Amino acid sequence: MTRSRTFLFSLCLLASLSVVAQPQFDVFEASITEIRDALDGGQVSSVQLVRQYLDRIQAYDKQGPKLNSIVRVNPQALAQAQALDTERQRTGSRGPLHGVPIVVKDNYNTDHMPTTGGSVALANFIPSENAAQVDKLLRAGAIILAKTNLHEYAYGITSIGSLVGQTRNPYDPRRVPGGSSGGTGAAVAASFAAAGFGSDTCGSIRIPSAFNNLIGLRPSKGLSSIYGILPLSHTQDVAGPLARSAQDLAIILDIVSGYDFRDEATQIMRTAAVPAFMDRLHSANLADLRIGKLLEYFEGSDGAVSAAVEDALDWYEQQGAEIVDVEIPDMEDLIRRSGLIGHEFKPDINNYLDTFSLDDSLNLDFIVSQGLYHEAVDGVLSRSNASELDEPAYRRAIAVRSQLRAAIEAVMSDQGLNAIAYPTIKRAQVFTGDSQPGSNCSLSANSGLPALSMPAGFTNNGLPVGLELLGGFLQDAELLAIAQTYEVAMGSRRAPSTTPALESGLAPASQSFELVFSRGSLRVEVRFEYSTVTNLFEFQVSKGLTGEQAITAVTLVVDSNGDGELNEPIVLNLLPPDADAATGSHYMSSEFRMAFEERRLYLKVFGVSLPSAGAVQLLE
Repeated sequence: MTRSRTFLFSLCLLASLSVVAQPQFDVFEASITEIRDALDGGQVSSVQLVRQYLDRIQAYDKQGPKLNSIVRVNPQALAQAQALDTERQRTGSRGPLHGVPIVVKDNYNTDHMPTTGGSVALANFIPSENAAQVDKLLRAGAIILAKTNLHEYAYGITSIGSLVGQTRNPYDPRRVPGGSSGGTGAAVAASFAAAGFGSDTCGSIRIPSAFNNLIGLRPSKGLSSIYGILPLSHTQDVAGPLARSAQDLAIILDIVSGYDFRDEATQIMRTAAVPAFMDRLHSANLADLRIGKLLEYFEGSDGAVSAAVEDALDWYEQQGAEIVDVEIPDMEDLIRRSGLIGHEFKPDINNYLDTFSLDDSLNLDFIVSQGLYHEAVDGVLSRSNASELDEPAYRRAIAVRSQLRAAIEAVMSDQGLNAIAYPTIKRAQVFTGDSQPGSNCSLSANSGLPALSMPAGFTNNGLPVGLELLGGFLQDAELLAIAQTYEVAMGSRRAPSTTPALESGLAPASQSFELVFSRGSLRVEVRFEYSTVTNLFEFQVSKGLTGEQAITAVTLVVDSNGDGELNEPIVLNLLPPDADAATGSHYMSSEFRMAFEERRLYLKVFGVSLPSAGAVQLLE
């Protein structure tokens, strides 16, 4: 064989090997079941899954929309994936999570990576052992792909901290992702892993679920262990998964629920029936459901938020469920007097650090005295550090928690309710840097009863809205079954536009095009650039004029119905009367983006020789 033929043969061989090596499966929006089936069928390997998720993190976490959801990637992830692939070939699969990449909030202990709580104070802190739920995931064959950002020490709901800064919402990167598990929420929504783990002291699983079009359960206290999770308040703390579907959530909950001798609250699981989330996922009979609508938690809601929740409840009613208005006597006062974070945070974090750190000097006082935290948590950390435990007040708060739970259970029993419903959070996602109002987190957090946030829809500008269902103690599986019926019927999951499927391992390139508008002596030249990844519509526009003719305005309009009627309001002004040229960018609403993609966006030009309603030209 000649040298040239040998070279050509080598190229062909490499090309064929490259084709074979390419997975036949894309992780974008893939469910755990789809991943498992692809692994079992040989369409993808765990190594390829890890590489695909890492490509997505590379494309979208520090570039593009810059979600900033990942604190660090597990350096052992590829090696673990290879070992699990080999094990699958030799002895078969351990179960549905075998070789499946998962992300965990960076307050879960991992003995091979630092656990930071989002703080520079713990940037190098590697705990002496894994969190209980991490060990369960590893035994199930899951791959801990990365640790996710959080509101520092889980002490807030906008997800900002001193170690990596502010996490952004993939549905609008100008806005917050919720918190404190906002890094997990953003990462799961953006398909950086099959699912993710968070913790919830007062809304920290549910709010990120609501804000990222995910489903997340704050479980009954004691359903699963919080051992090895950096605490905010051990009595109120719970932990567990956030997922893109009810089935994914059920699969994981079945794995991580159960008794742990190191967490006293899980004693209930020694005698309680196993929840069996997957077995009961399809068990809801909507015609037998009776759901209480908690009026007080609708008060003060954004109109778009309450409208989405009302629409979801209307759907349940149309399927035969009975929706009744309810009130819980003295609810606001009982909640106000039953919070424990202020009592427990200081002793809990000091005990945690004493248990898992080899550095005796590392405690809350050291962290505060050295200023090792973000200014966003200055107030809460300083107050906590300056406080001393007031035992009588603490015991009173514990007692009021029992009163609150009794009041809720009395209403549920008297009214024959399967669940109580309300918006997960009353107000839409604020812009980063602003305070987030509207949380309805305390009813579940202060009573120990389970609450699940499920996708209810979107606001007009494309922001996800969550509906929360509160249930009876250890009725967690029933809540998930109720949510699953809506998810299946309504297709409530929608991927964020800023993190689309990759193209050959890369984010889709921006689209650019030019347009020339010419009418007689009037001329406008426009260059547009459109990016789904940044969600920006950028423009450069210039005009020319001859003699006395002049262009007075250049704008964009949308043909809302696709019927050629262009009497809609102006959506974007490109050029004012006194300028010959201009540049700018427009953050696209979902309606604007859809209009562009469906070719319903028109240039409308105004000039002295043009009709008073302007002259139009399609952007194409």
